[in-house]
Amino acid sequence: MQTQTTPLAKLTTMAVVPPDTFLENLAVRPDGSILVTSILQQQLWYIPPAPAAVPAEPVLVHTFGQPTMGIVETEPGVFCINTSDPFTAHKSYLHRLDLRRWRPGEPARAERVLEFPGLAGGLNGSCLLAPGVIVLADSLAGLIWRVDLPTGGGQATARIWLQHDSMDYDADSDHDSPLVPRQPGVNGVCYAARTSYLYYTSTAQRLFMRVPVDPSTRDPAGAPEFVAGGTMADDFCLDEDAGVAYVTTHRQNTIDRVPLATGSSDARQIVAGEPFSEELIGPSSAAWGRCPGDYGRIAYVTTDGGLVAPPPDGIVRPAKLLRIELAGAGGT
Repeated sequence: MQTQTTPLAKLTTMAVVPPDTFLENLAVRPDGSILVTSILQQQLWYIPPAPAAVPAEPVLVHTFGQPTMGIVETEPGVFCINTSDPFTAHKSYLHRLDLRRWRPGEPARAERVLEFPGLAGGLNGSCLLAPGVIVLADSLAGLIWRVDLPTGGGQATARIWLQHDSMDYDADSDHDSPLVPRQPGVNGVCYAARTSYLYYTSTAQRLFMRVPVDPSTRDPAGAPEFVAGGTMADDFCLDEDAGVAYVTTHRQNTIDRVPLATGSSDARQIVAGEPFSEELIGPSSAAWGRCPGDYGRIAYVTTDGGLVAPPPDGIVRPAKLLRIELAGAGGT
């Protein structure tokens, strides 16, 4: 696929967190506030909504006992957060956090609703397939889990949703640490409800893939299909109106616009980060705003400031939450 570099995004820093923080995933709430997970600090942060002062002061919501990764809103005001420790405890969990009556600064109680089977290696991105059904990428086991949540709360159940060669991590890497265990395999997941496809990235193999989903059972309805490749894609958000994804390339410091159709002749576009931007260093995840008119135009992106892959000058910056305003993307 060809690559075009076009200035299509305006970046605004919404929040800055302490040095050596790895912001991983985020969930945007209807009031414009944002919940952000922090891997190394094992925390969940709350960012006040705009038009509060920018940059805003993050508020700690909860500290978990393991590296904290994916977050997904399973019902209004209720969130599931996954944590994994593949190095010491070799355990992975799913936690339920009810914030329907929570106020910033108050303690929040996380309920552990699932311990994953021993096969689980390193949980990463997650998304909702249907009410009560979550899928989670496992970057080290090279597979996607399905979790079914019981109505009204209680313990969840997990089973393998799909395992495929395209999801494998970089097993040949000689780098092995809690910060960068290896190049992850399957990383971000997002469901396109209109077309019934689950899209996923595979960082180590530089792939952007999709899988058809049976709309009745929510199980895979066919084999994975190649959509695009060539970049170290991390996470992404989908614009089904325009038929594109906006993909974060964590170690390459860009946000790319990629067509969703297989075999598309449209060029991949770098909408932010080329030329290099001081603000956009180590982008890890992206999600649309939820105010009227935000979808397809306003997104929020987490960064690690270059903690995993320092910028050319070798200086790691503070991690940030960014607001990305897109304009004229591909003429749509």
